[in-house]
Amino acid sequence: MESGNGFYSVDEFGLDAKWLIDPKHLFVGPRIGEGAHAKVYEGKYENQNVAIKIVHRGGTPEEIAKREGRFAREVAMLSKVQHKNLVKFIGACKEPVMVVVTELLLGGSLRKYLLNLRPRCLDTRVAVGFALDIARAMECLHSHGIIHRDLKPENLILTADHKTVKLVDFGLAREESLTEMMTAETGTYRWMAPELYSTVTLRHGEKKHYNHKVDAYSFAIVLWELLHNRLPFEGMSNLQAAYAAAFKNVRPCAENLPEDLALILTSCWKEDPNARPNFSQIVQMLVRYLSILPPPEPVIPSHIFSSENAVLPPESPGTSSLMAVQDDLGGTPKGNKPGGFFFCFNQCY
Repeated sequence: MESGNGFYSVDEFGLDAKWLIDPKHLFVGPRIGEGAHAKVYEGKYENQNVAIKIVHRGGTPEEIAKREGRFAREVAMLSKVQHKNLVKFIGACKEPVMVVVTELLLGGSLRKYLLNLRPRCLDTRVAVGFALDIARAMECLHSHGIIHRDLKPENLILTADHKTVKLVDFGLAREESLTEMMTAETGTYRWMAPELYSTVTLRHGEKKHYNHKVDAYSFAIVLWELLHNRLPFEGMSNLQAAYAAAFKNVRPCAENLPEDLALILTSCWKEDPNARPNFSQIVQMLVRYLSILPPPEPVIPSHIFSSENAVLPPESPGTSSLMAVQDDLGGTPKGNKPGGFFFCFNQCY
């Protein structure tokens, strides 16, 4: 349920029964990702391979409330929108821990893909094609009044054939309101839009007015990275990059790029948010540019991410090591019937 100011709270949030995951049917396998507030595992739910995100509740009442609110928002956003370039939402549960279950994407993150390719660059057509996937995902979100606020290569996952990019991680996504004040404590500094920062300093949790154009700026930084396969603002820390972008209007170099591509970049990262194009316009510009490019040459990264537990039967080592909590002597699992989701928690954390 959405509150009057566009925010979601746990008390107001009700999970539609069709999205409710039965944890007894959830099997947890190898860990495939980890962030500050959650870990992501490969798993299986009702005979389909899935990605299982387990959110840490935190240690203090403030942390618990904040992470429960973030979890509630993410589930609300994921259940609200469907698009071929957004990770497919399968379901969630809040007890005994907060879990988000989505489709399993085996291509790895865009960050890992680009790192494995270095020092080579993507073929321009491939890079622009990936950018078009991202722009279409953002166009869908914005059409539903949702700002992602954390667009970066770590939150972009490739399909197993490395031909399609999908956007994941809606933990920082928010409903947009023309009047609400939203926190500047969001996203990752290197990719964040300058208007998210304080005019004095990057104060933790400062409230500011901003709109969906923050995602256009982040998109431009990701597009630059796709085209150059280099870290934007090289030689700077995340905070130094944020300071340079916000207070000195510094941007990555857009020289030596085709004029049309340079125009897309520079228009998306303009200092004035209102001067940036929306994602429908960005999609049109990218489609137009792709139409004049020759077919790409195949490029294969030196290391391909692949699942070592794609089938993940209940008796597999990946499942049994996480699902069963052995006693100190290596005896039988403690608790109820083995094989259920509840047996993984001690080892998940």
